[in-house]
Order: sequence, then structure tokens, then C-alpha cells
Amino acid sequence: MNKPIKIAVIQFPGSNTERETLLAVERAGMQPVEFLWNENYDTLTLCDGYIIVGGFSYEDRSRAGIIASLDPIINVIREQAEQGKPVLGICNGAQILVESGLVPGLENYQIGMVLAKNKRTQSGHVLGTGYYNNWSNLILSSTNKRTAFSINLNKGDIINIPFAHAEGRFMMDDLLLKELIEKDQIVFRYCDPDGNIIPEFPINPNGSLHNIAAVCNPRGNVMAIMPHPERTTNGDTIFSSMRNYIDNVHHLSHQNLKYKPKKYLVEKFRKSNKSLEWYVDSIITDNEAVSVQNELKHLNIPVTINKFGYWNIELTGSDKKDSANKIDASGELYNSNKEKLIKFERQPSTKYYLVMPREDLIGRHKTEILKHHFNINNLKNIDFGVIWGITPNLGADKKAVQTALNTNIFFNPFSHNCYEI
Repeated sequence: MNKPIKIAVIQFPGSNTERETLLAVERAGMQPVEFLWNENYDTLTLCDGYIIVGGFSYEDRSRAGIIASLDPIINVIREQAEQGKPVLGICNGAQILVESGLVPGLENYQIGMVLAKNKRTQSGHVLGTGYYNNWSNLILSSTNKRTAFSINLNKGDIINIPFAHAEGRFMMDDLLLKELIEKDQIVFRYCDPDGNIIPEFPINPNGSLHNIAAVCNPRGNVMAIMPHPERTTNGDTIFSSMRNYIDNVHHLSHQNLKYKPKKYLVEKFRKSNKSLEWYVDSIITDNEAVSVQNELKHLNIPVTINKFGYWNIELTGSDKKDSANKIDASGELYNSNKEKLIKFERQPSTKYYLVMPREDLIGRHKTEILKHHFNINNLKNIDFGVIWGITPNLGADKKAVQTALNTNIFFNPFSHNCYEI
């Protein structure tokens, strides 16, 4: 009797699609092995392949996938992937692979891309942002033997599978995109039922660059896919391809990526004297700050973390105070049951960093609501950000703050700007 093919179905706190994934693995004739992120890794290394399931690991705190990507289990998965074993990340699993650098697979696992907040656009207009779920058509844009997950498909084949995510928009530098296209690492792209690749909603459901739905590493044995092939038999060819790859020891040709991300430099923040700045603090325990602090503690980085909301409000005319009161009363910029406006006061030895999205969909949305629903006509613009306070613990190395920043837990340089304030 042939030895069963064992696939570890890896779950983090907040994962929620393990059952569908287990069934998909079984349908492909493989043996699923449920594996929690904090179990003994000896069992993990005995498996033939790995799937990081979808859901909301660590409640997407800080941003989707980042905390899980820093967990020690990822080092084990990297080691197994380097041996040629297949690793599939679905939805939140895809976000984890991107934040860990396993995809696209740059030198030393540097971060090369981001899965940014969804942006549903049509004819230049933003129709919506945030979480969205529906069905999508995906066309295989790479050659079928380029990855471990497409062997049983042919280039140009279309699969119809569901998606459900809030941060699924692949974004990266144009130079990296060009190289990924040249090296056939764009595996699936969003298309219509006839295979036409249309960059607008609803064909492109999240505004993803180049209509990207899935990307692989240079070797082709690691793939991050945002839609959910495990939730329908329409996606079974991805899992049967995984089995075919393991069964027949396929050797996938590849070239290493040459792209090298520029080193990100944190600049000093220059505030506008014409703008109104609001700082928001939590009345209740800020679980996001707690989770970030706990993860840094696990990484042996001895710092204490605080977090504040930040709004930069541009008003015109002479009745700015009245308009500010209306904005406050609207309840749009903070929840008075859980948050409060504060006067921002620096604490000794604490470094403060303002993280702002490069494309501020939240600020744009709040501006539109306040102008059109609350008739605040002299509102010009609102910018949104988060301030992270990083304090070295007593006796900690002076480099602790910079070490914490280097983890990328506070921002992804492909979707955020970070300033020291």
C-alpha cells in the first residue's frame, strides 16, 4: 500500500476555514493533518505539504496576516518550502505568506508586496471599500507546470470560485510586477466568464494590480491565492495538482528574482499649521496594541506599545470651530463609548511613529460622509493615521525601538508611509 500523502492544515487563532480545507484535501485523495500554530513542530516536518487556511488570524490586528507571519512556525514552513515541499496560502493564508516574504520569494525573504484594503472601482469612481464576498472567475495565466498547484490545469483554463476578504488587493512596485510577469509568477488573474481580463469592478473585485488573484514564489512550490478554492469542488484541481506534484516529484524550472526593494527611510513628520489635528485614545483596553506588544515580546524585543488614532482635518472659511463641533457630534471619527479625544502629550523615552496609508480610503470615505450627509460644506479633506508609541523597557538595549520597527509589524512600506513625530 502506498504511503498516504499528509498535508498539514495550519490554523492560527482566528482561522475559520479549516473544515472546508480538510474536505478539499480529502477529495484530492490526501490525508489532512490538523495543526495548530503552537503544536510540536516535529509532526509538522513529517508532512508532505502545507496549507495555511483562511480566516482572521489574530483578528487582523495591526493588519491582516502580519502577526501570524512573525510566529516561529513560519521559520519551519520556510525550511520545508526550501526542500521543495508545496505550501499553499488561502485568503488570510495568502496574506501571511506575503507578509512573511515567502511570496513573492525575494532574497532573504524581504517583503516585496502587500495585500492592501479592497477598492472597488468603476470608470474612475470608488464604489466601495472594505470587506466584500462573491464569486469570481480566475484564469490560469501561467503555464500549467509553472507551479505545484496548476499541473492538472491548462494555461487559459477558467475556474469559478468564491472570495471573501477585506484586504485582498495585490500591490507592488512596477519593476517587481514586470519581473513577476516575465518569470511567470502571476498564476491566476481575475477575468469574466469568457476569459477577458477587465480591470474594473465587478470583474476585478478588489482593485488588485494587474487583476492578480494568485502569485507564486520563483520555485513554484509556494502560492498565495486570495479567493477560496477549498469552498467549492470547482477549485479541486488546485488540490489534485498539489497531489500530482508530490506523487510524481515534479521539478519546476525557475530563476531567482533580481528585484531588490529600496530601504525604507522613516522621515520626520511635517504637520500643516492650517489643519486641525485630533488624537484619539481608547477608554477600554486596546487589544490591537496588546497583541502587537505580545508578539514583540515573543520575538524577545522588550518594548511597551501604545496606540492612538490620528485625524488631520482641513477646513476652509471662518466658521471652523462650528464645523469642528459638528464633526465631533457626528460620531464618525471616533466611538465615544470606547474612545475619547485627548491632548497628545509625549512621554519620556517613548518614540512616536505616525503610520498613514498611501491611499487613504478611510479618510476619503469620512470626508464624503461628513460633506454630503452632515452638510459640513467647508470640509476640504480628512486624513487618517495611527500613532504607535514604542517605549523600551527598563534596561532594554537602545536599539530595541529600531528592532521593533524592523519587524514591519507597524506598517508595510508598499501600502503605508511612516513618520517619526
